[in-house]
Amino acid sequence: MPLLNTIATPYAEALLQIGAQQGTRDELASDAKAALELWGSSKALREAMGSPILEPQVKKAVITALFQDKEVLKQPASLNLLKLLADRQRISMMGAVFERFLELYRKAKGIALAQVTSATPLTPEQEEQLKQKVQTMAGSDAVDCSITVDPSLIGGLIVRIGSRVVDASLAGQVRRLGLSLAKVA
Repeated sequence: MPLLNTIATPYAEALLQIGAQQGTRDELASDAKAALELWGSSKALREAMGSPILEPQVKKAVITALFQDKEVLKQPASLNLLKLLADRQRISMMGAVFERFLELYRKAKGIALAQVTSATPLTPEQEEQLKQKVQTMAGSDAVDCSITVDPSLIGGLIVRIGSRVVDASLAGQVRRLGLSLAKVA
């Protein structure tokens, strides 16, 4: 297990246990996704929280202002976890902790994670059809799709479920055709 997971896992497991005790696992998962979205979109936030110069009290005030006051986090346990990480000088690991929490949450709930890369944005109907097909592919009762857009695919999409990859993109087809032609020549 990588060092980052070794440090993040106890925090993630504790949050999952609190969610199980309080019956708020689903809400905590929503909080984790919202926090990760904000964390991933703000380089300045990540740098500030990683700064050894800022005192834990200042970091906790920033966390409260960003995550609670703007209602990013709905569950007190989520905010308490961030404050604990700040107290222990580990707030820079927030992303890893919430990612690990989501992994454990999906495992506990039997939810498969699918990473989908599409050439164009999908309509809600297309997303729903995709989720149903991915659910069948994964052999799972539920699926959590992370969808990103990459115009370089030209058309189609790429689906990753664990170590399985289905490349149904036009760029992938062209690449495979090129490899086939190279073998023939």
